[in-house]
Amino acid sequence: MPRKHNLFMKLQTIACAVALATGGLFFTHVVNEAIAAENTVAVSNTIQPTQEQALVSRQLATLVDRQHYLNQRLDANTSNRILDFYLDSLDPEHTLFLASEVEDYKKRFGSNFGVNLKAGNLSGPYEIHAQYRDRLKQFYTYMLAELKKPQNLHQPNTYIETDREKAPFFKSEAEQRAHWNKMLVSQLINLTISKEEDLAKQKALKDNPELANGQDLTGPEDLTPAQTLTKRFTRQLERISRLKSDDVLDKTLNAMMLTYDPHSNYFPPVDAMELNRQTTLQLEGVGVSIRPERGNEDYTKIETIVEGGPASKSGQIKSGDRIIGVAQDGEKMVDVIGWSSSEIVGLIRGKRGTKVTLRLLGAGASMSQARNVTIVRDVIQEEDAGVRSRIIEIERDGKKHKFGVIEIPSFYLNYRARRAGTEYRSVSEDTNKALKSLDAQNVEGILIDLRNNPGGSLEEVARMLGQVIKSGPVVQIRDGNGNVSVFEDDDGGAQTYAGPMAVLINLASASASEIYSAAIQDYERGIVIGSTTTGKGTAQVQLDSLAYGQATLTQRKFYRVTGGSTQNKGVVPDIKLVDIYNEEFGERKSKNALKWDTIPTAPFKREGSIQNYVPDLVKSSQQRVSLDPQFKYLEQRTALAKKAIEQKQVVLDLQKRKAELLDMEQKTLDSENARRKSMGLKPYTNWESYQASLDALVETRAKMKANQRPALPEDEAFVSEAASVLLDYAKLQGKAKTAP
Repeated sequence: MPRKHNLFMKLQTIACAVALATGGLFFTHVVNEAIAAENTVAVSNTIQPTQEQALVSRQLATLVDRQHYLNQRLDANTSNRILDFYLDSLDPEHTLFLASEVEDYKKRFGSNFGVNLKAGNLSGPYEIHAQYRDRLKQFYTYMLAELKKPQNLHQPNTYIETDREKAPFFKSEAEQRAHWNKMLVSQLINLTISKEEDLAKQKALKDNPELANGQDLTGPEDLTPAQTLTKRFTRQLERISRLKSDDVLDKTLNAMMLTYDPHSNYFPPVDAMELNRQTTLQLEGVGVSIRPERGNEDYTKIETIVEGGPASKSGQIKSGDRIIGVAQDGEKMVDVIGWSSSEIVGLIRGKRGTKVTLRLLGAGASMSQARNVTIVRDVIQEEDAGVRSRIIEIERDGKKHKFGVIEIPSFYLNYRARRAGTEYRSVSEDTNKALKSLDAQNVEGILIDLRNNPGGSLEEVARMLGQVIKSGPVVQIRDGNGNVSVFEDDDGGAQTYAGPMAVLINLASASASEIYSAAIQDYERGIVIGSTTTGKGTAQVQLDSLAYGQATLTQRKFYRVTGGSTQNKGVVPDIKLVDIYNEEFGERKSKNALKWDTIPTAPFKREGSIQNYVPDLVKSSQQRVSLDPQFKYLEQRTALAKKAIEQKQVVLDLQKRKAELLDMEQKTLDSENARRKSMGLKPYTNWESYQASLDALVETRAKMKANQRPALPEDEAFVSEAASVLLDYAKLQGKAKTAP
């Protein structure tokens, strides 16, 4: 069945732009999850672009044609590639369009796709999208009809491809329907197994209520697999009618942008709102977080309420309330039962000072007890979403050693507030305070944790490097014309912190994170530990004055002070630890990524001699890691995950599929229990007990603020190992100083 396109790359779309930061939500179609349509309202089957949308098409097409880093013309060749990307964005697994239809689209629209976008003519992509919607309706209608018939779940010699991204489009309707039937059988097999496991999990909870840890772990509705799919397909069929012009424009313009590189992106207004939230740690809304309700996917409930936000101040909204309707000021209430969380978020968010009314149903209440609450939207500060610092202790040879840890989630900067002359928050200021605070507590070293940090402001990362190095260049930047500029730390040698340091990175560290870790490595100012980074070495300008929505455009590339680009290759750590992502995403896996290259070195002076000690540090680290139960667990889990990812087809036989799954589950359970024994914890008796405990953990953590969630032991293992590496380094340096 079609797989979900990884959203990770979209979280890096403006990382390291001159202005700022990380990307926003980007929704792609997947047949098994239907459509995420933000800020939607019911529309007719005919969707037409507005004047503003036609204008932004002209604006953006002209900008990529003239101002993108590649200097690539929007000609016939580029146009054909845009069409390919557009079709793939709608039908990524090639299960909806027929080969003859695709050929017809290419003949009629391929060579002039780009020219039409420059003219604001969106008729081609809108016509294709109409066909796409019709085919989606055919798909769900067909599946619903087939569900009424008996299905054979025991076909031991029949398989279905799980990854059809590079497969040809089907030549005939019969061929296509045969694949749809396989999809249906595969989903029924999955749901049959899932239902059996859910029943076993509920029995485990009944036998041992302590597994729930006080959380409500209500099981799913008591439906047969066929009833569950009927409900899902009916809901997904209904969502097609809620698609609007923004969804078509989103797919169209992002297909054009992707033809140039993965980080030039278009954001319709609602996505732009999410984009700004991530880059400024501010959002305009009511101040609640929502998610689907356990056990009933028809309902979305309020999980947490932001203190001091409009919802909190109203005193009328409670955690656990179901949202069953949303109305804009002066408009009719929209029934949102059965809507996805992303659709509901799109309705709730909006401009500061505007009103929104939520129709809420309290936990356990009947429909007659539903209540309306009207709230005035406001700007909400995400106070717990920025830099976090703490102290950890590790023991060696009977002595305790203190290390500071600074977790940096992104290189944020509220540049709009700064431009307006009002108070603003920046990652460099927050980090500077954390460095001073930890240094004052006499830590033996500081660990900068950049794992899962998608990037941010180039200006901010330069300032932050200036806090820990004496002086010199920190990053080189080249534009599309070959001109190179250098960002320097020119504060005359001032340093906030001059002590030992290490930087933690992984595959999800991107852009500004890579600039920071690369400079620390090149200056030999600290030890870089973890796994190879994403490899996003491009810089985007943020276009926030378009006629409709916002965009980012790649105009420059980053280079290390040594001359090598961070693009594609990323930053390779000095000390390698397990890669929990198994290279499943990143620049090296993305479509149309720019290439790695080099420019001349910028003159700089190294501030340490770490590389001389790396071989010994690696040896000591490997010895520890090989004995550490957390790293053993992670190695085993990533190996199992890699095996699952590499599986390109699955059998359409319930018993065989169940046997394969049981084997995978047993290996996973064995890995978990080995870890628990090493920690002095009681092992789980079976898979369902383990899953029930995991559900309880997820529920417990979801109710906590991000800065209050305790670190998971498998996550903290990286931090502890980084501290141990710094201790090894200090010991090796001591030996070198005392050597005759």
